[in-house]
Amino acid sequence: MFDNLQDKMDRVFKTLRGEASLNEWHIDTALKEIRVALLEADVHFKVVKEFTARVREKAVGQEVLTAFSPAQQVTKIVRDELQTLLGGSQVALALVGDPSVVMMVGLQGSGKTTTSGKLALHLKSRGRKPYLVPCDVYRPAAIDQLRVVARDTKTPFHEIGDLRDPLRIAREALKEARTLLYDTVILDTAGRLHIDDDLMAELETIKRETRPSEILFVADAMTGQDAVKSAKEFDSRLGITGLVLTKLDGDARGGAALSIKSVVNRPIKMVGVGEKYADLDLFHPDRMAARILGMGDVLSLIEKVESEVDQKEAARLADRVAKDRFTLEDLRSQLGQVRRMGPMSQIMQLLPGLGGKVREEDVDEGAIVRMQAILDSMTAREREHPQLLNGSRKKRIARGSGTTVQEINRLLKQYLAMKKMMKTFSKGMGPRKLARLTKGLPPELFQ
Repeated sequence: MFDNLQDKMDRVFKTLRGEASLNEWHIDTALKEIRVALLEADVHFKVVKEFTARVREKAVGQEVLTAFSPAQQVTKIVRDELQTLLGGSQVALALVGDPSVVMMVGLQGSGKTTTSGKLALHLKSRGRKPYLVPCDVYRPAAIDQLRVVARDTKTPFHEIGDLRDPLRIAREALKEARTLLYDTVILDTAGRLHIDDDLMAELETIKRETRPSEILFVADAMTGQDAVKSAKEFDSRLGITGLVLTKLDGDARGGAALSIKSVVNRPIKMVGVGEKYADLDLFHPDRMAARILGMGDVLSLIEKVESEVDQKEAARLADRVAKDRFTLEDLRSQLGQVRRMGPMSQIMQLLPGLGGKVREEDVDEGAIVRMQAILDSMTAREREHPQLLNGSRKKRIARGSGTTVQEINRLLKQYLAMKKMMKTFSKGMGPRKLARLTKGLPPELFQ
């Protein structure tokens, strides 16, 4: 979503880095470019004006202009101000009460129902017991959609039968949750194509009755400033506690994400970064600011690796490497873990220096797929003993995997080079120490 903005920011700071020293003219020129970049990204004009004013005030100080590396100082100031613009620091969900109640609100089509399922999965991964409740009785198939989401995420679902009163549904769901010991009730409320008094009155009544600890406004980040405007109107009537931005992985200009905190004065708590139910992340303003400036997001990458990598498998691999027993079966297992982390283009976006420079079409996502197809087409014995792979066996594997003998030979060459490097790397190290050093690293990093 921020690719164009990242590219423009990168050009601005490259120009500054080319100067041996800076004066006010350099900074004003850079700020003009930043102002244009932000406006083109659909950031609210008042937000842009205040942002550039704060940056200029700090950047023209004597400390910056006389610093050993003034360009780096200016970059740091812009990063810090972007972080402030995005909310300053990460704000966690406030789940209080027995059970805690979370109201999901927003306009129709913003992704409330799917996000409710994503939130349930997120809470389950943190040891909570969520309960999904359908309070949207107006949109056709809304109840069935939430039921499917609950099934897919393996989350308990509140069946309402013929009941079509959202307030009564919420009341009965709370009673049921207390009886069944669910600690978090997620209310998927109704939306409209536009804001109206009937919608707001209904939501205000549900709020009074259920006393939610969180009222999360779900906004489609691709709708731009319309999302900011509707969030402000919902907040004036309901007093929302936080925002969830969906489709942050889209190709829209991203101005809503940069404007919404300043205009609505409510924190962005979570962001949807993909279509899978697991693609809902806590929002970290500092990490997002670094990504916009092309500095990467190593912490998010580490968290992604830790959440997807099987720790027992990592320890087993380390032990086999230490004993020089790394086989194609181990490579196959590691490739599977890499694929579970998501598209390589998304992973590379988190690396410093690559943010905004790696496009989906630039990464051959099919390379890992072809490697895994080749390995899947081998027998277990062949994966354990690669020396068995003669010409006829390779032809059979090529036919089974839809590849060529040349690709199989290339894979074997990479495997042997990887094995040799791992053997050298593991000399003098015990399995435990090696496990700590290699935990979460896919084998192709050793090619």
